[in-house]
Amino acid sequence: MAITKVTTDVIDMSGNTGGLVWAKGATGDQPLPVDSTAGDLRENTTTGKTEVFNGTEWRTLKEFITTFAVDYLVVAGGGGGGGYNNAGGGGAGGLRTSFGSTSGGGSTAESSLSLTTGTLYTVEVGNGGAGGADNPGTGTSGTQGGNSIFHTITSTGGGGGGKFDALGGAGGSGGGGGYQNKAGGAGTSNEGYSGGSGQNVAPGYIGGGGGGAVESGNTDGQGHGGDGLAISITGSSVTYAGGGSGGSNSSSIPGGDGGGGNGGYVDTVVPGSGTANTGGGGGGASGGAAYDTGGNGGSGVVIIRYPNIYTVTIGAALTGATTTDGSDNVTTFTAGSGTITFS
Repeated sequence: MAITKVTTDVIDMSGNTGGLVWAKGATGDQPLPVDSTAGDLRENTTTGKTEVFNGTEWRTLKEFITTFAVDYLVVAGGGGGGGYNNAGGGGAGGLRTSFGSTSGGGSTAESSLSLTTGTLYTVEVGNGGAGGADNPGTGTSGTQGGNSIFHTITSTGGGGGGKFDALGGAGGSGGGGGYQNKAGGAGTSNEGYSGGSGQNVAPGYIGGGGGGAVESGNTDGQGHGGDGLAISITGSSVTYAGGGSGGSNSSSIPGGDGGGGNGGYVDTVVPGSGTANTGGGGGGASGGAAYDTGGNGGSGVVIIRYPNIYTVTIGAALTGATTTDGSDNVTTFTAGSGTITFS
């Protein structure tokens, strides 16, 4: 291959407003080592990267990488409420956050993450668990919600509410137990609280309330779902991860603050589902015809906050949107599983 060499001490291009055009070609067009000199540059049209010859082989130039802090809120899907008869409410999805002073389960806020541009990061939004069914006459417990993930942070899905004669399921926050004095499920450390026990005392046969991010089920009274945590990562205060309330034969019990579903009231009130993108637990069923299926858990959410000099690229499998609050961007992911990058 013919080579033309130009030798000069200074190349002055200060009067040129355009760009310097490198040699370019596909990977297969790379000059052989015998025809190359250390420091040679070329644009690889196969990879879209600039390459430099290091004296032995052609290597891709490292792109400019910056590191920056990202705050997060990761809430898992809530558990489904138990089915059939005075069942337990579903536990809220586990909550982990670095924003503010407090995280789930009474823990202090976690540290922000140090991320870099050009790196792929995983995001997954957990679905809510399904409410338990009549099945018929015996009932089934609610199912656990799905985990939510952001990079190294995983929040655990809420535990399902127990059917009338079953324990509440463990999870980010635990599900409430069935009314036959069944215990609630355990919560996960630094994510949420345990579910409450059911009550088999006339006249108030009541399933246990599901646990929430800041309190256990039954804290506000028998069957009440635990309350969630108010966080202002988006710029406005929103409460997340409330537990679902248990089913009752005396009245419908409101769900815990933060998206928890109301408990069912026999033959009168259908159990409520957890609110979407809060991780709220579903309400427990109380029984009777169309009222014996537990409420579904609410889906989770992943929210990240980072300096607005950076831009996020969201993978096609994720549903997300970005807003600006002061000097920060806030990206909220409401569904899906995939990857993101920053630039």
